Amino acid sequence: MSVKATDDYKLIVTFDNGTVKEYDMKPKLNEWPFELLKNKVFFKAVKVDAGGYGVSWNNEIDLSEYELWKNGKEIKLV
Repeated sequence: MSVKATDDYKLIVTFDNGTVKEYDMKPKLNEWPFELLKNKVFFKAVKVDAGGYGVSWNNEIDLSEYELWKNGKEIKLV
């Protein structure tokens, strides 16, 4: 799995099977602890967790691979 953060608070996640999904973080930005991600520099520091079971920004802010897969929208890259 790989992840890239966009300027408009979306995550582009490429899963190991080649599927690419876009996950919109904007709805979560008013919830604790995700509100810390309003800082774009911090938001763009997202990384894949060891083992590829999700993504995280620090020890408190993370999203599971399941959440990203279930609620992400599949996109086609050109």
